[in-house]
Amino acid sequence: MEVRKAFTSATRTVSSSSLRERLSSLSSLTTAPLKPVANLHAHIEFVPAKIPRKRRLQTLAVAIWSTAVVWAPFFFFYLISFPPLWPLLAAYWIWVAYIDRSPEHGGRLSPWFRSLSFWRYFAEYYPASFLKTCDLPPDRPYVFGYHPHGIIGMGAICTFATESIGFSAAFPGIVPHLLTLTSNFRVPFYRDIILAMGICSVSKQSCSNILKSGPGQAITIVVGGAAESLSAHPGTADLTLRKRLGFIKIAIQHGADLVPVFSFGENDMPNQKGTTLYTLQKKFQNLFGFTLPLFHGRGLLNYNLGLMPYRKRIVAVVGHPIHVVQCDKPTLEEIMQVQQQYIDELMWIWNTYKDDFARARTRELNIIE
Repeated sequence: MEVRKAFTSATRTVSSSSLRERLSSLSSLTTAPLKPVANLHAHIEFVPAKIPRKRRLQTLAVAIWSTAVVWAPFFFFYLISFPPLWPLLAAYWIWVAYIDRSPEHGGRLSPWFRSLSFWRYFAEYYPASFLKTCDLPPDRPYVFGYHPHGIIGMGAICTFATESIGFSAAFPGIVPHLLTLTSNFRVPFYRDIILAMGICSVSKQSCSNILKSGPGQAITIVVGGAAESLSAHPGTADLTLRKRLGFIKIAIQHGADLVPVFSFGENDMPNQKGTTLYTLQKKFQNLFGFTLPLFHGRGLLNYNLGLMPYRKRIVAVVGHPIHVVQCDKPTLEEIMQVQQQYIDELMWIWNTYKDDFARARTRELNIIE
């Protein structure tokens, strides 16, 4: 009984002393001045106040385009709040949903819109450029295969959807059409922007309509798709290509030359595989067929927190064309033969220019599936 009393007394003593220590530590915290702004500055690298106007315009251009798919429909719904505009907006929606077939028939490419100074600032942000390895005669159609997909494919936009880096001047007579998911053309106002850029649907019918419209017509397909975007890590080039035979079949059916394009620097945005973010993206892809471009980047007014891409150099190398013999019903063997030629040309681009544009690579080009 005495032992039990002694044990109880000791426990109370320890508890009392421990409580005093905790209370004293709490009182010291309450007396210490809070410095939220100082703590914020310690972890976030803010943009200096004195930045050249040109660089600010470059950052603004990227911010506007990166958020266009959000602010464009938001502006549409904002206009709905004005009843006098309802008839006009209803007519627009009927036009989009039931009448307009531009996404399947070559879009509404506007040379003026593609040549705006806005796109020049957009390309200079990274900066983005392309390297021409040979001439492409405009007497035939072309299918450009763009690799890698990256997070958003900014290099593909600069090269094939704008004149910011001079594609039409380098390849006169060739009319490029970058292809994207059909769902993007259901987003109000945003669809009209990308149609003016010459962007069209990636559906089979759309590809066929463009390639049949005459010599010099070209489509650009970002081959890897959602699966490849999840493999986008700085210093790597993991391509999803072995099972992607559809674009090769379309090229053979229309007698279009295949041109591989490898974009150095496209993957240089963090997106760590194995994290919770990657798992969520993978599940989203399995459900909807595409993935959300979630990644860690910079902000409009800071360098290390936000969703804007970093200033990383992008160089798209346009390879040599692979001539194909037109065939309405190519066999699997014929398709695989052309695919091997395509992969060989892609590997040539990598081996030739990797020491110039991929010095910080962590491993070599790898075709994962």
